[in-house]
Amino acid sequence: MTMRQIPCYLLCALALAACTTGGPPAPQEAPRPAQCPPCPGAQVQPPTAAPPLRRVSWDDLPGWGEDDPAPALEAFIASCRALARKPDWTAACTEAELHRGGPRTELAQFFMTRFEPFQVVNPDASTEGLITGYYEPLLRADRKAGGAYRYPIYGVPDDLIVVDLAEVHPELKSMRLRGRLQGRRLVPYFTRAEIAAQPDKYAQSALFWAEDAMDVVFLQVQGSGRVELPDGSRVRVGYADQNGMPYASIGRWLIDQGEMRADAVSMQGIREWARANPNRLPDLLKADPSFVFFRVLSGLRDDEGPPGALGVPLTAGRSVAVDARTIPLGAMVWLDAPGPGNEGRLRRLMAAQDTGGAIRGAVRADYYWGTGAAAGAQAGRMKSRGRLWVLLPVGRAQGQEGK
Repeated sequence: MTMRQIPCYLLCALALAACTTGGPPAPQEAPRPAQCPPCPGAQVQPPTAAPPLRRVSWDDLPGWGEDDPAPALEAFIASCRALARKPDWTAACTEAELHRGGPRTELAQFFMTRFEPFQVVNPDASTEGLITGYYEPLLRADRKAGGAYRYPIYGVPDDLIVVDLAEVHPELKSMRLRGRLQGRRLVPYFTRAEIAAQPDKYAQSALFWAEDAMDVVFLQVQGSGRVELPDGSRVRVGYADQNGMPYASIGRWLIDQGEMRADAVSMQGIREWARANPNRLPDLLKADPSFVFFRVLSGLRDDEGPPGALGVPLTAGRSVAVDARTIPLGAMVWLDAPGPGNEGRLRRLMAAQDTGGAIRGAVRADYYWGTGAAAGAQAGRMKSRGRLWVLLPVGRAQGQEGK
């Protein structure tokens, strides 16, 4: 079935439930509802202009000069695997390699010479936004079900159909329609609850079986993780696809049900609630219709993070997920925000290397903490108001102000 064979009214109906940008959802915040795509031949409205970037001086970046730029340089060099062939970035990527191992003053001067800073500003002219955290979980699982290993980590099922909407209109680039065939009709794919109700159907799609149901839930929220098998070996898994349903926060469900206060919602808090209320766990999981499917990752070193949306491994404490409609992937970002639990201050240079289903808005970022329980504890406590500045190459920066 081609896009031209799908009736326009069906595209509209499906898109409201299944139109996504292809990335995994991020915690604690639901994405904006999808808009119905235009029918072929219909007038397409131009995309909404990006929120403004306000040109500033380096002195306007709070704490600039106090951060060690060496880890940021390494993160930028990693981004250059994807950026080096793009004309705007070639010169900066080439020069970056020459400064490896240099003193702090030299590295800071490199960034100040090759880049220009712009403060990211929301459409309402405010300069603060939500800063959260994410991590790469480590969970115990086996390749087959049995005993304690009861909770599946599914690969992509054979009946999931993904349609690239750019085939209808170039304006819909990066938008995909997900569904399944019902006879000759393309209908929305199954929700999380419907997938859970058909274990026999999906048994052959299971990559691993985990010990803990909430481990699988948070693996889906984070989008990637490491699986430790009974023999002690470890396997990396990453986002492969999604059922097309919009992400809904299970934390919000707990608040709405009166089970938790808003200020108590965290990954740790949700885990504790699940342990104390095992009989209500199915109701909690039904609150989020979204479902993520995984693939086994290979070719990554143990000391490397999972690949982000830019296609390069993430760096703990130096990678950040952003809304790419405002901040281009690969750009460097100066972050000023309270630390986990609103304690201390994070002022550091980061690499925009990832996106997420809930990372929507100009001043909005998800801070990557690394792998394992300690990183998860930090990520789970990270929810604050912060500010962002984007560093653009001098050539590319021309004409950016006010856009």
